[in-house]
Amino acid sequence: MPPIKRIAMWSGPRNISTALMRSFGSRDDTLVVDEPLYAFYLRESGAQHPVHAEVLASQPNDWRAVAEQLTGPIAGKESVYYQKHMAHHLLPQVERDWMLPLSHAFLIREPRAMLASYNRKRERAELNDLGFPQQVELYKWLTERTSTPPPVIDSRQVLENPRAALTALCKALDIEFQESMLSWKPGLHATDGVWASHWYDAVAQSTAFQPYRPKPIELSPELQAVAQAAQPYYDFLYERRL
Repeated sequence: MPPIKRIAMWSGPRNISTALMRSFGSRDDTLVVDEPLYAFYLRESGAQHPVHAEVLASQPNDWRAVAEQLTGPIAGKESVYYQKHMAHHLLPQVERDWMLPLSHAFLIREPRAMLASYNRKRERAELNDLGFPQQVELYKWLTERTSTPPPVIDSRQVLENPRAALTALCKALDIEFQESMLSWKPGLHATDGVWASHWYDAVAQSTAFQPYRPKPIELSPELQAVAQAAQPYYDFLYERRL
């Protein structure tokens, strides 16, 4: 059996990360896992999120146990193991060398649009909540260690032309694009985290990537300041997109 292709996709909140997990989960060769470092992040950071206790009970709270799961054997016969991550879950105390054998990729979204969506679920946000500094730090670390920059994809690219964007992403990850990645079954999925009922209402109603439609964005002065702080990190990654 060939080695399992382990893909770590690093995103921020209120992106199309769950839809992208749906896309990979629709492949006939792929196992997906939803934000496996979430419980660790909640325990270590003290952040109070919806269904906090349920998240802590649903996953290992130690990043080392998570690392073992993500790099160890899998129960099925799948040849691709897609790992959906929030970049802000990667706290500084997480050692990094276990990640080197994984194939990494980065999903980004324009900060103002991300914050407008985030604000509909939570009233406050800080720069680190969006994951941009963590994405840039990890991107630089991986590039330095492997000499191969990991692929970056912008959510707007995917929504404007899902087939082209996913084909390019699969090529960069050295896997074949599958037509099945363009659609999925509606509703919540068994692979969703226990937080899905709070966060995944829109994607649960979908069966494919929704066409990109620009929306008017109004941010409070506080959130506008966060967006301005995030913009240089976003620009760094956007310039390196596929």
